[in-house]
Amino acid sequence: MRHSIQVSEETAGQRADAGIANLLGVSRSAAAAMCSEGHVSANGSVLGKSDRLEAGSWLEIQIPERRDPLEVVAQPIDDMAILADEEDYVVIDKPVGVAAHPSPGWVGPTVVGGLAAAGFRISTSGSRERAGIVHRLDVGTSGVMVVAKTELGYTNLKRAFKERTVEKVYHALVQGLPDPLSGTIDAPIGRHPGHDWRFAVIEDGRPSITHYEVIEAFGRASLVEVHLETGRTHQIRVHFSALKHPCAGDLTYGADPRLAATLGLTRQWLHARSLAFSQPGTGDRVEYVSDYPQDLQYALQALLETTR
Repeated sequence: MRHSIQVSEETAGQRADAGIANLLGVSRSAAAAMCSEGHVSANGSVLGKSDRLEAGSWLEIQIPERRDPLEVVAQPIDDMAILADEEDYVVIDKPVGVAAHPSPGWVGPTVVGGLAAAGFRISTSGSRERAGIVHRLDVGTSGVMVVAKTELGYTNLKRAFKERTVEKVYHALVQGLPDPLSGTIDAPIGRHPGHDWRFAVIEDGRPSITHYEVIEAFGRASLVEVHLETGRTHQIRVHFSALKHPCAGDLTYGADPRLAATLGLTRQWLHARSLAFSQPGTGDRVEYVSDYPQDLQYALQALLETTR
């Protein structure tokens, strides 16, 4: 389906992905994917996702036909760095806006699609869309992630995550100052009774345990290190929201939109900092660390400047 839309004064100046998302009523990731795949042009020239829209220009947008939502599509991801490439696994630095694997309703880039485009052959274990995936990070969460390349890698890593021998460390910027400064959140998590796409602490939820320690307090927010004992969907976000200290920028779970704007955040400040596990082939303990991406670094700097 093709759309022809003239850019209004109100839309002018916006990034292409943001403006197209608003014009078509789709997610920003979906709009970015359209740009990356060459489906958007302005006055005859292909438009990149970060290009700015000009008032009065005509956008030609070709919406691709619906495909199998579980099909793995090879799509290059320029900012997905490879931290380690071993015989049984590959460790990546997942950028924000990338899903672990295809799923219904998601049309943006995926880790498995990015690895396929980069020439990696990953394990065929698991369902076809989750082949090689032994754990996941939310679309809006960046950081270190491991993917199995061989059947041995898949089996051993999957078991390690199940038996909780993998050490998962996250850094999060949460609003306010948690009291106590270090502790354990032991509260069951399940689907929110009023919102299918959200999760909450509920009595009959699955057991969920989060350990945390404040690294640095900035007044309006605090940088905390988090060790996950369990790995529920949105666990860190839900647990700190339940404590009335949501992740900065996490509007879904009650974050202050004014603080998010001050810090330039368009997603939750949450980063998978490190991952440690035993190598599938040798049993040697290894650890991989991911640096903060630019948007999270910017938010920390902005926070420092507002507290001086």
